[in-house]
Amino acid sequence: MKKTITFLFSFLLIGFINPKLNGGESMEIKLKSSAFKEGGMIPSEYTCDGKNISPSLSWEGVPAGAKSIALICDDPDAPMGTWVHWVIYNLPATIKELPSNIPPTKTLENGARQGINDFRKIGYGGPCPPGGTHRYYFKIYALDTQLDLEPGVTKAQLLKAMEGHILAQGQLMGKYKR
Repeated sequence: MKKTITFLFSFLLIGFINPKLNGGESMEIKLKSSAFKEGGMIPSEYTCDGKNISPSLSWEGVPAGAKSIALICDDPDAPMGTWVHWVIYNLPATIKELPSNIPPTKTLENGARQGINDFRKIGYGGPCPPGGTHRYYFKIYALDTQLDLEPGVTKAQLLKAMEGHILAQGQLMGKYKR
């Protein structure tokens, strides 16, 4: 009886600590940038009107069991539907930040891979709205696996590969108006 109670308590505790194991919602990762605050304006340096470089990002709250990190940046306010600005995955789960100006290469020195954005280029493509103020969502995912994907995948392909592997997630939203 004592073993059964101990097992049930352990099972419930593991399910609480890692909701994915208990079929619950994933945990939250706190994502931030030194370039802009949540809901704030993205400086032009990180847009097509400036240097068009990726902003620095940092995060906390990645669960201990994570094997990799994925990031997606997109604009749901684009006239033709959601516009993808960045797809990057297989970042080592041990890192807690990305510096600004990540090079537009298929594979980074740390082994991370970049996908194709809706500008049809590898890597980051900054905000470049045709008019009005747009919102840009930087979404982070902690995964329980390394993804077996070649560089150059689309957001849709990455999302499909991540199904069932998300341990925690978070987002940061910035705005830009030309």
